[in-house]
Amino acid sequence: MSQQAPRVSFEFFPPKTAEAADSLWRTVERLAPLGPEFVSVTYGADGSTRERTHQVIADILANTRLRPVPHLTCVGADTAEIDAIADSYWAMGVRSLVALRGDPSGGAEADYVPTPGGYPYAAELVEGLLAKHPFDVYVAAYPETHPSAPSAAFDLENLQRKVEAGATHAITQFFFDNDAFLRFRDAVARKMTVDLIPGMLPVTNFQTLLRFASACGAQIPARFATMFEGLDDDPTTRQLIAAHMAVEQVEALRAEGVDAFHFYTLNRADLSFAVCHALGVRGDV
Repeated sequence: MSQQAPRVSFEFFPPKTAEAADSLWRTVERLAPLGPEFVSVTYGADGSTRERTHQVIADILANTRLRPVPHLTCVGADTAEIDAIADSYWAMGVRSLVALRGDPSGGAEADYVPTPGGYPYAAELVEGLLAKHPFDVYVAAYPETHPSAPSAAFDLENLQRKVEAGATHAITQFFFDNDAFLRFRDAVARKMTVDLIPGMLPVTNFQTLLRFASACGAQIPARFATMFEGLDDDPTTRQLIAAHMAVEQVEALRAEGVDAFHFYTLNRADLSFAVCHALGVRGDV
């Protein structure tokens, strides 16, 4: 990898069908040669994909040189169950985890209620995981504030609690307003020391983007609607535009000193690969 290239990582989600599994592994095989720092694997909002996440992690460890970082949430399990999962991952050779509160079973819009006997929030989960094993712990951060947080200040204090509990990295929710991220980065730096990694979401379908953004509170610039207008039946042009927009966003962040990027791949390789290639990421290619 060129010295000028940024650090990159990728997120995958566990497949539900054999066809989806084939798609995931084509994506892994396409992106692995880029030499990502790590690859994360998501966990169902209510813990519903626990076994499938575990299997993907096992397969990545067995068949690739990638460093898998599984998500683990507070939802749907008591502390003993979560501790047992952490023990299992440690025994497999996993040394890093993404510790999340998780969304309630009713979805992100539902009110969150801690699982009885479980870790109530991500800060407690971080503390509990590190009491079991010396994991390298990643947590979530929200440049435009978590939708359920009463204020940006409260949200920032929550991140600080997670860092004080032992988290050393924070991956942000995706965003398109770079100024919002840069303001957030400065606010974080004033309060704590943590490796802050911006989350990038190159998406070709504008309606899908609107749905994702609505769920997490990310602001969509007005120009996005114009750029994708009239392209519903033209996926090739949408892909070109999406790649251009993602490269433009990352390059603007790099000009501000940002050197690491986490790509939400949606289990599709081409767009993330193209963006990374344009940024000078070569890995073993």
